This record gives sequence, C-alpha cells and structure tokens, in this order.
Amino acid sequence: MPADRFTMQPGIAILGGTGALGSGLARRWARAGHAVILGSRSAEKAAASAAGLAVPPGVAPVRGLGLVDAVRAADVVVLTVPFASHAATLDEIAPHCAGKIVVDATVPLAPPKLGTVQMPAEGCAAVQARHRLGAGAIVVSAFHNVSAHRLQSDEAIECDVLVFGDDREARAAVIRLVEAAGLRGLHGGPLANSVAAEALTSVLITINRLYKVDGGAGIRIVGKTADGGSI
Repeated sequence: MPADRFTMQPGIAILGGTGALGSGLARRWARAGHAVILGSRSAEKAAASAAGLAVPPGVAPVRGLGLVDAVRAADVVVLTVPFASHAATLDEIAPHCAGKIVVDATVPLAPPKLGTVQMPAEGCAAVQARHRLGAGAIVVSAFHNVSAHRLQSDEAIECDVLVFGDDREARAAVIRLVEAAGLRGLHGGPLANSVAAEALTSVLITINRLYKVDGGAGIRIVGKTADGGSI
C-alpha cells in the first residue's frame, strides 16, 4: 500500500531541467498531472526552457525558477545535472532540502573517457549527494540507465529503472514517479547499490557507440517469480 508519509501527487523540481534528461522527465510528469518546475542557475533560462515544453491542453504549464526557489516550491527534488556541477549544486540547495526526497540521477562521467567507469571517492554519486546534503534530506537515486533521447518522445520505453535508497517509503514513492513517467521501476536496494547503475551507464555508452544503437540502449530485468509469475 502507498505510504501516507509522502504525497501521492508531489510537486517536482527538476534541477538541470533544461537538459535532455530533465526536460524529458518534466514533459512526461506534467502530462501525468504533476506540478513541475525546472530549476537552473539562471532563472531566465529555466523560464524559457519551461515555456518551450509542449504539454496537452488542460495540463498545468511547467514553470522555470532559479535553483533555490525551485527546491523551496517542490515536494520532490530531482537532480539531473552533469557530474562536474554535482557538488556545487548540492551545496547550494542543501539548506533547503530538509524533509524532501532528493532523487539523484547523476552519473560520474568524466570526459573524454565517457565509456570508462570512474567513481568518486565516496563510492558513487548518490552517496556523495547524501554526504553533502546532510541527514535532513532523503536521498534516492534513479534514472541512470534510461535514454534521455527516448524520454523526449511520446513512445513507450521498454527500459527498467533501478531505484536505490535507504528509506523504504521514499524508494516506493520514487518508483511511483518512475511509473508516472511511463517506465517500470524496480527496487534496487540501499543507496550504496547505486554504484552498480551508475557504473553501468558507461557500459551502455560503450555499447551504443560500438553497436550504433538507435536512440540509446537501456536495461530490462527478466525472470520468473516463486509463484510462477514474471518479474
């Protein structure tokens, strides 16, 4: 059963929302009925990007705000910034994240070797986020292995999203958001396990390059459950 601790239709702030991943998620969540805010260091850039997102008639328009204002106005914060901006963004928003779910989609990619796994000293970006945000924020990680290009479209995406977090109810709330975006979310265990999905992104980048995958490769978990069903 859904937990009462987190609202079933949260307002979502997407930081780095002017990029491909953030704007793709924004469009899908807006269509699902969520109030969505794009957050950027430039409020003007965020507002312009939000105005350019096409949403159906009757759907609340996406708003654009500066980083801190976007965090303050939302129930859930989604971080889709490049790893080079990760630490600075976390430090800026940390005083405003207490009690909020912060969904970190950051992958520690270090150009030019994007196809090589390179983890930070903390083990993974998600654990780094928890350290920098402090105990007040509830960090969950997700959306590492889904193609930003595919999110921009209206097509169904045959890709699973692994969701990691130490708070069971927060993890379940993020899985609901994954489903609202038209994907399947699966519990991946504690936040430290995020290292697996973050590292897998570099593997998928290599696969995309070598096999010239149209739209970007994703992952799908398959198997039979003890009662004969399929996962």
